[in-house]
Amino acid sequence: MILKDLGFDPWFEGHATEFHQDGCRFARVFAVDRGSYLIRNESGEVPSELTGRLSYQIENPVDLPCVGDWVTAQYYDKDTAAIIHRVFPRKTFLRRKTAGQNVDFQMIAANIDAAFIVQSCHFDFNPRRLDRYLVMAADGGVEPVVMLTKTDLISRDELDQKIAIIRSATKAKLIALSSVTGMGFDAFQQMLSPGKTYCLLGSSGVGKTTLINRLIGREDFATKAVSNTGEGTHTTSRRQLIVLRSGAMLIDTPGMRELGLLGAGDGIDMGFEEFAGISANCRYANCSHEHEPGCAVRAAMEKGDLSEDRYVSYLKLKKESAYYEMSYLDKRKKDKAFGRFLKSVKKHMKK
Repeated sequence: MILKDLGFDPWFEGHATEFHQDGCRFARVFAVDRGSYLIRNESGEVPSELTGRLSYQIENPVDLPCVGDWVTAQYYDKDTAAIIHRVFPRKTFLRRKTAGQNVDFQMIAANIDAAFIVQSCHFDFNPRRLDRYLVMAADGGVEPVVMLTKTDLISRDELDQKIAIIRSATKAKLIALSSVTGMGFDAFQQMLSPGKTYCLLGSSGVGKTTLINRLIGREDFATKAVSNTGEGTHTTSRRQLIVLRSGAMLIDTPGMRELGLLGAGDGIDMGFEEFAGISANCRYANCSHEHEPGCAVRAAMEKGDLSEDRYVSYLKLKKESAYYEMSYLDKRKKDKAFGRFLKSVKKHMKK
């Protein structure tokens, strides 16, 4: 195995000279668990930790290594452990607002070629939640692929209705499959190319881990029986990157109950692609599509050419993202001011 097999493509090779460090090698982050890291290079996986200097330099948690990152690491103890010195820039990424009241970014994964957005055909099917995942993918420059699982639990007519709803929201590739009957699984496998990195996104119990077990051909990852609602229950507890027999790489992620958006204005515009052409006809270039006269988007919605549900979802996500972004920028200003204060105190203490 060479680094190229792990996704070290020409984009990263272009940064290799800048991130080269004597006595170090390049490796990819394969798992992150409570501040500890598992990295992999041509020789295999080893546990690793950050240098004290890197930990001190990182001002924002978003800059910490996440699954899929490429790093510069120094190996020791006969290559059984390593210390991470530097983190490569990210070509693509998936992130969300941290859960709860804290206004900050949380990295999900980095350097992904495509994200499979998994929704169950049963109780989990939620077009508004799908909107959020599409925006998340667009925000980080990741190609989205919508995956409908558990098709064996509904009729063909019900499946066609769900597919029509998705088609009205996005032109992204779509796969409908069942881990019970095997429907759609071959199409899924054919989308996975050697050396490329993919990510599974979705709520708990939609069947992400079951899909991985089927891909690798054995029950390496724990799953639980479906509940009395017909849905599975959450088992994945950490993000990890898995190399499949085909040479493709897949990142499994824990189910996300909260999917807040922060600073995703451009991602929202790209995630709601049908709005782009219509908004070009608005009277004002900076139209918010709410109350301005001559708004083409609102006119299209009122005529029935644009889904009212999508329109409402678009406005809601725009406002949410803008609100959290203002809070985030205010928080960053306070953090920087406090940092300058601490440096000033330390400087005076040395005198």
